[in-house]
Amino acid sequence: MMKKIFLLLIISLFIPNIAFADNIGITYDNGFYHIVLNGNKIKKKIEFVQSDKLITNKEIHYKYKSKLTINTGFFDLKNQQTISYVVNKKKLIADPTKNYSLMNNKELAPYMGKILNRSELRIIKCGLKYKYDIARHNEPVCKHCKIIASAQGGPQILPVKNLDKNLQDEFFIVKKGNKVVRQSASVLFRTARTVVGIKNDELHILIFPTDCAKTMSEVAIICRNLGFEKAMAFDGGSSTSLDYKSIHVVSTQFKGDTGRKLKSFMIVR
Repeated sequence: MMKKIFLLLIISLFIPNIAFADNIGITYDNGFYHIVLNGNKIKKKIEFVQSDKLITNKEIHYKYKSKLTINTGFFDLKNQQTISYVVNKKKLIADPTKNYSLMNNKELAPYMGKILNRSELRIIKCGLKYKYDIARHNEPVCKHCKIIASAQGGPQILPVKNLDKNLQDEFFIVKKGNKVVRQSASVLFRTARTVVGIKNDELHILIFPTDCAKTMSEVAIICRNLGFEKAMAFDGGSSTSLDYKSIHVVSTQFKGDTGRKLKSFMIVR
């Protein structure tokens, strides 16, 4: 018995910075955090929240006494209004069509259908069972299912046959011929990322800090190698944020900074 215990202790020394509690597992390896939410009970503890005024991830984390908090959807920094749909407890709590500046932007008008139909992470209830899904906003759920909570972001990364086409379909890049003339969320550049994936009925969260910046194509390779069935990004760059126990990650560069002020968040109660 003592030999077995000693062997387990030795093995544990080679597991990089791993912690498990309350069905939340977190590892830090190759420069990024990999969080796994496993089990059925935790699905009922996940909520998506938004703030009328912009607020940091850390402030939301303490306000809701959350066990885990990450940033989610896109927003307008100038008017502090949402650019992403957010649903919580079956109620629409953030609606981009109420964002006057967005809806009356003549330059974006030809692409509005794409912007409003970007991908979202969903918590769905089918009968008594809860499950995760990633789908475009306008994609309906099965007849006997209801969306309990959701947060929109984008782009969807998996399963996608052609990432370049999907980036165009969700208005993250605009091309003229083979030339990119516009991009959003720095999808073609290396930047910090907040990414969610689904695998074996588990929710996976990848946080890529600034010193592990990735393009969306590089993120897609990592998600595929991790065996994700579906994956998508939330707002990234300076919005990328994580709070869990003693771990506080922000992508702003100032020492001791509490992070950029944001609009919407995913919390685990």
